[in-house]
Amino acid sequence: MKAPASAAARRTAAAALALALGAAASGCAAFGGERSGIVVTTNILGDITRNIVGDEAEVTVLMKPNADPHSFGISAQQAAALEEAELVVYNGLGLEEGVLRNVESAEEAGVPVLAAGEHADPLDYTEGETAGEPDPHFWTDPVRTGDAVDAIAEQVVAEVGGVDAERIRANAKEYRARIDEVHAEAEERFAGIPEDRRSLVTNHHVFGYLADRYGFEVIGAVIPSGTTLASPSGSDLKSLADAVEAAGVPAVFADSSQPDRLATVMAEEAGLDIEVVPLYSESLTEEGGGAATYLEMTRANTEAIADGLTG
Repeated sequence: MKAPASAAARRTAAAALALALGAAASGCAAFGGERSGIVVTTNILGDITRNIVGDEAEVTVLMKPNADPHSFGISAQQAAALEEAELVVYNGLGLEEGVLRNVESAEEAGVPVLAAGEHADPLDYTEGETAGEPDPHFWTDPVRTGDAVDAIAEQVVAEVGGVDAERIRANAKEYRARIDEVHAEAEERFAGIPEDRRSLVTNHHVFGYLADRYGFEVIGAVIPSGTTLASPSGSDLKSLADAVEAAGVPAVFADSSQPDRLATVMAEEAGLDIEVVPLYSESLTEEGGGAATYLEMTRANTEAIADGLTG
């Protein structure tokens, strides 16, 4: 009689072990601590978040260097990581078109999410087919980026277990001070640009916040949209070419992660000798690529814009 009981006991124990292993693999709430770490969508926000968090928690960044935030996608494994995070930080305001549904799924699964752009006093587009819609490119204004730093820090303190709140807030304060230095440098550098040269033409609408902060006029974009997924028509190019000729701008600025073909076509359409200046507008680069951090990217863009408009 003992043998059957022993077999039954073994079966029961095996079933219990399988259940425990399955729960561990799936993050079953019954075992506690089922969520861990912070997942960030874009690499710009990833760098910002890492400066805030330090070594207090693991930060996973989904977007690779030199990728397009409007169109990048994620793997099934990365999608699962979103739903197993303690906090998801994303840009919001319509930026991450390729992963927004994954962020929404994570939120529906109970993961706390933070749309950083909503805490940065967002602006609306004022022209083009996206006029009236929120502009997601707040990071081109360091002051608004500083506001996002504070929002991220407080959300980390509120949602991520085991972090030292004082350390998180101290990191955020120190990092925001460094952002303020970059802002002061930009103010000084841009002050030297004559009034008749303070016009921006870009490959798509991405520098509205920079223009608002530093007193530039955005006279147009090669792609009349807030997303690189749109395409210009012949009439778009003709209208922009006329505006460029009338404004007499010496340079067109194109994202360094995108080909400058459209900007070049526009310049040819205008019949003017216009320099195409690359900017790091929507993605960080790999280490050594010129814009491996948010601070490096902002400084590089400041110099490129100032040189392009005064050269």
